[in-house]
Amino acid sequence: MTPDPAPTLRQLLTFYLEAGVDCALTEEPVNRLSDPELAPVAQQVDAPKSQRALPAAMPASAAAPASRGEVAPPPEAAIAAAREAARTAPSLEALRALLESFDGCALKFTATRMVFGDGNPQARVMFVGEAPGREEDIEGLPFVGRSGKLLDRMIAAIGLDRSSAYISNVIAWRPPGNRTPTPQETQICLPFIQRHIELVNPDVLVTLGNPSTQTLLSTREGIMKTRGRWFDYDTGTRVIKAIATFHPAYLLRSPSYKRMSWQDLRAIAKALEQAPS
Repeated sequence: MTPDPAPTLRQLLTFYLEAGVDCALTEEPVNRLSDPELAPVAQQVDAPKSQRALPAAMPASAAAPASRGEVAPPPEAAIAAAREAARTAPSLEALRALLESFDGCALKFTATRMVFGDGNPQARVMFVGEAPGREEDIEGLPFVGRSGKLLDRMIAAIGLDRSSAYISNVIAWRPPGNRTPTPQETQICLPFIQRHIELVNPDVLVTLGNPSTQTLLSTREGIMKTRGRWFDYDTGTRVIKAIATFHPAYLLRSPSYKRMSWQDLRAIAKALEQAPS
């Protein structure tokens, strides 16, 4: 039997991306078998079980996660610190600076960069998704990948673009491999997006997808029941009209729901027409 040809570099990279491996934690590969602390254990693999020595306890430094040498504080302390920091931000520029220096969310140490927001900070409508993806992590801007291009086309259909709308996410850093953020990660980031919305102060808030809808609108219902419905979003100083709709990434996977999304967009346009400018 003829052996399969060795994969090319492009094929290997494609395989890694499809498997969810899209970032490197160190510049050089590490041969764990050559680690002098692990070598004695490796050499005992073929020895009789009765002759094998028990491995020494792993040092605490070796057991710690490899996250650029940083460790986030306990979730309760991180949430309290996030609330205090976000509360003190007098402007979007100050909020961005506080978020850049905030070390309470472990996602910061695996992401390439923070993704804060994009568009017009004085816009009358604000769109909020869940978390950045790979392209957003690279560019540092929300919704710049395939779903972002679809979002641009969606808002263009009602006469908007990024100069007349504002876009952000609940989570400011990309979860590794685009995994779903944990409830703790969401709660840690929540005070920042809440302050973000308060500072932008839009007439209409649009939550994109189930996670951002449930987080910001305090509902446990699924997106099929919440989309197209109006909610009151209370910032503490003002009540903003809020509506949920499908996330563009979901529409890419299920294009048959674009018709329902168009209904939501028309409702958003009508609300903007009726609201005093």
